[in-house]
Amino acid sequence: MTASPELSSARTASPDLLRSVFRQHAAGVAVITAAGDRPVGFTATSLNSVAAEPPLISFGVGTSSSSWPVVAEAEHIGVHILGEHQQELAATFARSGADRFGPSTYWRSGPEGVPVLHGVVAWLVCRVVARIPAGDHRIVIAEAVVGDPAGGGRPLLYHQGRFTALRD
Repeated sequence: MTASPELSSARTASPDLLRSVFRQHAAGVAVITAAGDRPVGFTATSLNSVAAEPPLISFGVGTSSSSWPVVAEAEHIGVHILGEHQQELAATFARSGADRFGPSTYWRSGPEGVPVLHGVVAWLVCRVVARIPAGDHRIVIAEAVVGDPAGGGRPLLYHQGRFTALRD
């Protein structure tokens, strides 16, 4: 039998409660990119594998995000799994107003014109198949078209409000 959680400290659902609970959840860190009049991108910890056949992924994006107008129209997006050595890259793509594709970001135009970041653990270019309203966000579902899992290294994680790495 497992110990039951203490219920006397339970709180009514709110945005703060959701944030507090998910600070306890370690998540992999990805950067999502898209091409428009200018390349856009953002750091995401909501990346999920949805299905193997067809190969589908999903992620959430805020509709108030500066990247949303381009992602809302993009036919293809890039998904980049960051390595533990890429904390600064993750912070750059998470920072509002940052020059995300400036001189310190190494990238190239990849398949379907999608920006592909250099030095990541793995990447995919995916075709967007759905954008589902979810509160102040949209859940984007996309089908993998091409990618490379061979970047190597250990993944970057996000836990307790900060970037961190796996421990042996």
